[in-house]
Amino acid sequence: MNDTSIAAAPAISLSGVNLSLGRGAARVHILKDIDLHIGRGEAVGLVGPSGSGKTTLLMVMAGLERADSGSIAVAGADLRALDEDALARFRGRNVGIVFQSFHLIPTMTALENVAVPLELAGDPNAHRRARDELAAVGLAERLNHYPAQLSGGEQQRVALARALAPNPAILVADEPTGNLDEDTGRQVIELMFAGHVERGTTLVLVTHDNTLAQRCDRIVRLRSGRVEQAHAAVPA
Repeated sequence: MNDTSIAAAPAISLSGVNLSLGRGAARVHILKDIDLHIGRGEAVGLVGPSGSGKTTLLMVMAGLERADSGSIAVAGADLRALDEDALARFRGRNVGIVFQSFHLIPTMTALENVAVPLELAGDPNAHRRARDELAAVGLAERLNHYPAQLSGGEQQRVALARALAPNPAILVADEPTGNLDEDTGRQVIELMFAGHVERGTTLVLVTHDNTLAQRCDRIVRLRSGRVEQAHAAVPA
């Protein structure tokens, strides 16, 4: 992807973004004057030491954290102009999120977990589409199992199916293999990149794994809340 296409139609555009968390003497400046533009269909790996602000930046992009200042445009919407209800609706339609710790609803089956965002969006075919998404990640035989009945890898595949089910413009993932063994993690990553490529979804991935980051189109390195470096990935 060339710089012209990224500049012409960014999927995510952040300018002068600052965010502090905590109160009083405990308040910490997490993100500092972040300028970052991500093209539609681009895959970006966010890397950097622990505490550098990677996860917080991802949460700002997903509309799960509110910045103190700066402009944030995602999939054509100004996130700072949306109230909480509008932001939740926007996120449900446009942003798929995969967390390290799965975040499945324990009292719902795999099928029900994947159907939730579709039902919230008013999709009359929510359960059919949820079945298709679960089949796509190899869980056609596990539809009626609850999270506690699934392995960690299976739970993360349910989470990935849930994130992809609404066909979001943006897919963000925070250390998606952090709680998985190497082989299982590799399977989840293959499914994630397949979903990204097949659907043309913009992918933003937080990872400590340099090999995984190199699979992206571009690597953005954070340090102490600032973008230290952004460069094209060099495939292994």
